[in-house]
Amino acid sequence: MTILENIKKNIEKISSQLEITEDEKNKLLNHKQIKKVGLKLGEKNYDAWRIIHNNALGPGKGGIRFHPDVSEDEVKSLSFWMSLKNSLVKLPYGGAKGGVKINPKELTEDEIQEISREYIRKLHNYLGEDKDIPAPDVYTTSQIMGWMLDEFEKIKGRHEKGMITGKPLILGGCELRGDATSKGGKIVLEEFLKRKNKKPNEIEIIVQGFGNVGRYIAEMLYDSGYKIIAVSDSKGGIYNEKGLNIKELIIHKNNSKSIINFKDSKNISNKEILELKTNVLILAALENQITQENANEVKAEVILELANGPINFEADEILDEKGVEVIPDILANSGGVIVSYFEWSQNKTGNILDKNHLENILEDKLKKAFNEVYEKYLQDKNLNMRLNAYKISIKRILEAERARS
Repeated sequence: MTILENIKKNIEKISSQLEITEDEKNKLLNHKQIKKVGLKLGEKNYDAWRIIHNNALGPGKGGIRFHPDVSEDEVKSLSFWMSLKNSLVKLPYGGAKGGVKINPKELTEDEIQEISREYIRKLHNYLGEDKDIPAPDVYTTSQIMGWMLDEFEKIKGRHEKGMITGKPLILGGCELRGDATSKGGKIVLEEFLKRKNKKPNEIEIIVQGFGNVGRYIAEMLYDSGYKIIAVSDSKGGIYNEKGLNIKELIIHKNNSKSIINFKDSKNISNKEILELKTNVLILAALENQITQENANEVKAEVILELANGPINFEADEILDEKGVEVIPDILANSGGVIVSYFEWSQNKTGNILDKNHLENILEDKLKKAFNEVYEKYLQDKNLNMRLNAYKISIKRILEAERARS
C-alpha cells in the first residue's frame, strides 16, 4: 500500500468530523500540478517528475529523490504528505515532491552532475523561490542542490538562491540542515516523554534504520543519557539489553560498512528488531515497515516515526487497539523542512540569523506543534495522534482554499 492510499483512508476516516464538502474533498485528493519529463544521459532516457499537491498556503516545498524505484504514484504520495506536514508546523508552503527514476550508485560523479543539471533544464519554468522550492531527499545531496542552483541561475541569468534549499553553506545553505530531522525528532520525543513524566534513565530505545537520520538521533539520545538497546541497518540488527555504546558503534559502522558483528551484542534480523520489548521504537528506515502482518507482534509502548509512512493504515488500527501510541511522521520528522524554511527566508531577505537563534526557533515551533496535536489527542482519544494531526493540517489547508474562493 502506498503512502497516498494510507493518507486517503485516513482522510475518509476523519472527513465527517471536518465537515468538508465533496468539492473540498476533491481538492484535497487531487494534485494541482503534475509534470513528467524525460532526462537524457548518454544513450539512455530516465523518467523524472515534479509534482505539487496543493499550494493554497504558499509555493510548493519538497525534496527531489534519485532512486530506481521512483514512480509517479510515489511522488504524488510524498507531495501530499508534504502538504500536511508544512501545514501542521505552520510554514508558508504547499506540498511538492520530485524524483528521477535512476540508480545513482551506478553513475559516476560527472553523470550525476549531468542528470541533476538536465532535471533543471527540463523543469526550470516550474521552479522558483515563489513557485516551487526543491531540497535534498533520498540519494540526493547538498552538492546536487548546488549544481541545480547553478544551472537554474545560468538559465535565468540572475541569482536566486531561494529557489532551492539544502545547498552547500557557501551557496547560501543553512548549517542546521545536516541533522535537522533527527534534532527535531528528539525535541518532539522529549516533549512527549515530559508529558509522561519520564526521565532519560528510565527509557529504553530501539532505532530501526541507522542511516543519517537514525544514526544522528541515536547519538543525540545516547549523549542525553537514554539507553539504546538495539539498532538495525539494511544488513540486519544488533541487540544488547544492557545498552549499546553508540559512539563506538558509529566507528564500527564506518570501518565495516555495517552495524552487524558489533562487540558485546547479538546479531538479530530486521524482523526481530520490530518485535523486541522496549519503551520507544524509532522508525527511521523505509515506508510500510509495520503492517497488518506484524503489528500484533510489536511490543513497544511508543513509536516515533522519523521515516515517511512507516506504518500503514491497517497496522495503525491494530496498534491503536493495543494501546501503542504513535507520534506521526508529519510531526516527528518536520525538523528538516523547518530548517529549509530558515534557509529560504535568509536567501530571500539577505538577513543571516545566528545559529543559536535558529535552534531556539526550531525548538519553539516543534514544541508548539506537538502540544497542539497532543492537546487535541487528549480531548479526543477516539482519534490517535496521527488523525488529530491530520485534522489540524487539513483544516488549515481548507481555510486557505476558502479564503481564495
